[in-house]
Amino acid sequence: MTIDSKNILKSILESMSRIDYIKPEDIPNIPLYMDQVTTFMDAQLASSKRYDGDKILTKTMINNYAKNDLIPPPVKKKYSKEHLLILIFVYYFKSILSISDIQTLLTPINERYFSGSEKLDLTDLYQEVFRLEKGQVDHMVKDIIRQYEISEKTFLNVPEEEQEFLHQFAFICMLSFDVYVKKQIIEKLIDQMSAKNNEDMHDKEKKEKKEK
Repeated sequence: MTIDSKNILKSILESMSRIDYIKPEDIPNIPLYMDQVTTFMDAQLASSKRYDGDKILTKTMINNYAKNDLIPPPVKKKYSKEHLLILIFVYYFKSILSISDIQTLLTPINERYFSGSEKLDLTDLYQEVFRLEKGQVDHMVKDIIRQYEISEKTFLNVPEEEQEFLHQFAFICMLSFDVYVKKQIIEKLIDQMSAKNNEDMHDKEKKEKKEK
C-alpha cells in the first residue's frame, strides 16, 4: 500500500463525512405514521449504508423496538420527534450492542427525558451528545493515521508482493482490537448500570413493603 498520509487523511475524512448526523431541526415537529418514519430515516441516513439495498429502518424493526421497550409506544399509531431521536440512538447502538444492553441504556433515558424535565429534554440531550462526538473527530483521525503508519512498518521481512496485503491485514487487526476493547468497556459500564438499577428497584420494593 503506497498511500501517503495526506491521501489517507483525505480518505478517512471522506469516510467520516458519510456518517450522517441528523440535526434536531431537520426532524418534523408533527407526529409521523410508521411509513413516514421509515422514509425519513432512510433519506437522512442513506449515505451511511454499506450497500444500496440495505435498510436503515423497517416496520418490523420499529415494532420489535417498541416490544422490547427500547422506545415508548406510539400515540394513536403516530411517532413524535422524541421517538425519532430515540430511534437514531438505537440505529447507532445496534451495530455494537445487544438489544438487552440497548434496553438497559435507554430505559432511564426514556423514563426521565422522553417527556421532558424541568432542566433537560430529549432534544437537549441529543444535541449535547452529538456535540461531544463531533469534537472527537480530529482525535480519531490522528489515531487512525498513527495506527496506519505502525501497520506500514510490519512484515518487512516478507517478499514485497506480499507486504501490501499483510499491511492491510495488520491495519484492520489494529482497528478491530480498538473496537473490541472499547466494546468491552461499554459492556462493563452497562453491566454496572444494570446492577445499580436492580439494586434501586430492590430498595424501592423493600421501602414499599415497610410502608404497607
